[in-house]
Amino acid sequence: MSHKPFSQACENNKTPILEIIRHVFANTGYVFEIGSGTGQHACYFAKHLAHLIWQPTDKPENIQGINLWQETSALANLKPAIALNITDEIWPCDTIEAAFTANTLHIMSEQEVQLGFDQLCKRLTPKALLCIYGPFNYNGNYSSDSNAQFDSWLKSQNPLSGIKNSEDIVSLAADRGLSLSHDFDMPANNQLLVLQNS
Repeated sequence: MSHKPFSQACENNKTPILEIIRHVFANTGYVFEIGSGTGQHACYFAKHLAHLIWQPTDKPENIQGINLWQETSALANLKPAIALNITDEIWPCDTIEAAFTANTLHIMSEQEVQLGFDQLCKRLTPKALLCIYGPFNYNGNYSSDSNAQFDSWLKSQNPLSGIKNSEDIVSLAADRGLSLSHDFDMPANNQLLVLQNS
């Protein structure tokens, strides 16, 4: 791969996300990003949040593309991407004081989400922050027609994937010691959930 991967959605949503995480991560020194995708978010957030270290991670097949962004950005606070399948027992870190993930939960099965939370929560430090961006259903209902269409498309690609219910994610987190501190409405029928460890 010689050219950087590109996501138009990342370009569209990076500024609204930054406006929120700028405040959420104001006193954070290190953010562990789960599922960095193309790497665009990592570069943009690291550039504008110079007070913290940003660590991108993703499945092994996406690491090269993320690192093309990382290398060309030449940011001292943006680390090279490391490989991570979130359901793995062994992670490339021991503790996490803050975590960020965007547009990942709807790609995963319910079981993968639960296993991922199990592994993440084992490593979160007291008062650790978790930001989750993406589409969510509320009371089992789609928040828009476009989200309903997107969910149908996701399930056509993988029947186990699909947009998750916000209440299920909040409950899953609560069972593992995290409480919901904010649920921000975002552009294009997305949300940004901010959870904090006990």
